[in-house]
Amino acid sequence: MPPQKQSNITGVLLSLAGFALYSTHDVLVKFLGSFYTPFQILFFSVLFSFPLVNLFIVRNPRTGSLWPHHPVQMALRVFATSISGFCAFYAFSVLPLPQTYALLFLTPIFITLFSIPILGEQVGLHRGLSVVVGFIGVLIVLQPGTDSLTTGHLAGIIAAIAAATNSLITRKIGQKEKTAVMLLYPMFGNFILMGAVLPFVYVPMPVAHLGGIALISCLGFLAMFCIVGAYKSSNASVIAPMQYSQILWAGFFGMLLFGENISNTFILGAMLIIGSGLYIVKREWRQNRSLQPVLGNGTFRPDIGLRPRFALFGFFMKTLDARQKRKK
Repeated sequence: MPPQKQSNITGVLLSLAGFALYSTHDVLVKFLGSFYTPFQILFFSVLFSFPLVNLFIVRNPRTGSLWPHHPVQMALRVFATSISGFCAFYAFSVLPLPQTYALLFLTPIFITLFSIPILGEQVGLHRGLSVVVGFIGVLIVLQPGTDSLTTGHLAGIIAAIAAATNSLITRKIGQKEKTAVMLLYPMFGNFILMGAVLPFVYVPMPVAHLGGIALISCLGFLAMFCIVGAYKSSNASVIAPMQYSQILWAGFFGMLLFGENISNTFILGAMLIIGSGLYIVKREWRQNRSLQPVLGNGTFRPDIGLRPRFALFGFFMKTLDARQKRKK
């Protein structure tokens, strides 16, 4: 087998494993969401994630000042991550898993739309039609005018909008900000905002549920590790579409654990949303456009500040590679 083909297969398998771990992560969020508010789950998830980021800061002697070069944009990014995290967790708690994923998969469509005012992008006919098709898929999934439309659906859409905003702000300032700044500010933002509300909604947690929240943080860590490994093995254009495998896991877990059923209209709407997102991603890579770093960043899941970002894992991978080279 040619080396490039073997490398692509390895990358695909790693990314599929990573997104399967993310789906398991979301099952735990849904389970715990029946007992606690998203404020409480997010607060403790961020709390359990701090050791991972602290390890990065301790091991990186070049951290320097933690004051951002773009404080206004960073504040907007912190707000976006907090909103996307809360809304995504709420949607997972109250909606069937496949419906939540279908709404979160709107993120690349919103990225395309928001890239016009934020990055000065021009959206041509092909991408414009893809956006329209994606929103038609949303209308089919949500079926407005029926009694099935809930605040959970609205939360899922807001989560996708906030995640897209965060991705574009990251694209705009990420190259000029320190990795530690990009890591810490969203985490501290979530920790402070959720902590401010926590006293009013706190419910005592047994050890088993605390362990479940710790497992959420660990699953996010392992999932990102797999995805970064996939990117080291293959091209982003091959890896990014693999995230849509999460909706298959959502259907499986939903039926097995929560008794959720999938209707034919939902399947049709989800296919339109997924097809639209896939087309946008593939076209960006074929056309060599500037949204590649945004749309090909491995996952359109909301970046809620509790999962270490790619830079953290890149640091670990580089450290590991350096040690292996020294041994040789």
